[in-house]
Amino acid sequence: MDTKWYTISAVVRLVFLIYGCWQDAFMRVKFTDVDYYVFTDAARFVTEGKSPFLRPTYRYTPLLAWILTPNIWISNVFGKLVFITFDLLIGYLLYQILHKLGHSKTACRYSALMWLFNPLCATVSSRGNAESVIAWLVLMTLSLLLQGRIAASAVFYALSVHFKIYPVTFALPIYLYLGMPSETAESSTYVTEADSKGKSKYLSISKFVQVLLSLAPNKKRLVFISTAAAVLGTLTALFYRMYGWQFLFETYLYHIVRGDIRHNFSPYFYLLYLTSSPEGGVPLCLRLLVFLPQAVLLLALAFRFYHRPELCWFLSVFVFVAFNKVCTSQYFLWYLSLVPLVIPDLNSRLTSLVTLVFLWLGGQAAWLLPAYLLEFEGQNTFLILWLSSLLFLTVNSYIVYKVITTHQPSKQRGQIQQWS
Repeated sequence: MDTKWYTISAVVRLVFLIYGCWQDAFMRVKFTDVDYYVFTDAARFVTEGKSPFLRPTYRYTPLLAWILTPNIWISNVFGKLVFITFDLLIGYLLYQILHKLGHSKTACRYSALMWLFNPLCATVSSRGNAESVIAWLVLMTLSLLLQGRIAASAVFYALSVHFKIYPVTFALPIYLYLGMPSETAESSTYVTEADSKGKSKYLSISKFVQVLLSLAPNKKRLVFISTAAAVLGTLTALFYRMYGWQFLFETYLYHIVRGDIRHNFSPYFYLLYLTSSPEGGVPLCLRLLVFLPQAVLLLALAFRFYHRPELCWFLSVFVFVAFNKVCTSQYFLWYLSLVPLVIPDLNSRLTSLVTLVFLWLGGQAAWLLPAYLLEFEGQNTFLILWLSSLLFLTVNSYIVYKVITTHQPSKQRGQIQQWS
């Protein structure tokens, strides 16, 4: 893709960055993301030889605080420049992945531009949000996987899980995908109505045995698992030695046992709010039980779409966010970087795609009004807010349905080239 597009998108982000510095200096409402102040405070503790977790609400890898230490030594905009750089690299990666998948140069260019000139993505990185780093790591994992560079892909996958735990949703799809060379994708045996019941039963049993055998470890799977485990294990052991149990809890465990009763897009918030107590908070069993719908859906998506990794990964993280017990606007960025990989294969009119976008935005707008009344006006809108959360979940479910039913890989594209 022409470098002019990257240059223009970089200039746009730098303009946002400069404007943000002005707004932070002269306006009451700050442009900089509150998390950026958390990152910077944690980096300051690191420069003093202390734990970054001394900063309350720092629940990220210590590696991020280390990377941002130039915020203290050089300039406090250093981190924003880092995030903007990764933001631009995502656009480049999207183009390369779509090219690998066999799309035309035009489709690759427009899909990459969809990210580079998305005002939400440009604003988020300019405000100092680190989501561009994790999105780049996820896309690097996918890019290397499609190239057949298994060990390298595993390294980036381990790094992505270390930065944010949500990429674990790609573990099963990756494992199944690495078994594709020994089986044929879409090789289901269909049984006609003319087949006898005995033959149908035999084929069903045979298919079940075939599925079980497909789960057996092979060389590629073992390479990926061992490499990812070595990288993730090394990082975990290193930081545990340095920062102890607090590192394990804040970086990993907190996000699993978290029971946030504050209002958010998830309809679970009201259940957790009603069942919480001043003494013990939300019961741990309930916090874990709400993972069940996610787990069932993720399993189903993995076994059905693993042979189309770009679609499977998008659906997996989209469902994970929509059905998560805590769902905030920041989480939407987890799947927005995968949207450009799915759009070119949707057999749908532009008006239909625009309708889905407006439904998605409308679902958020319907939630924001009662949320504002509750947060800033002190009105009791809990029930309306919960109903709005259910509406947003319904909209998200409809989007998943439309993506699944309209996703049709180009015939000219054929199967993704497998490595020998």
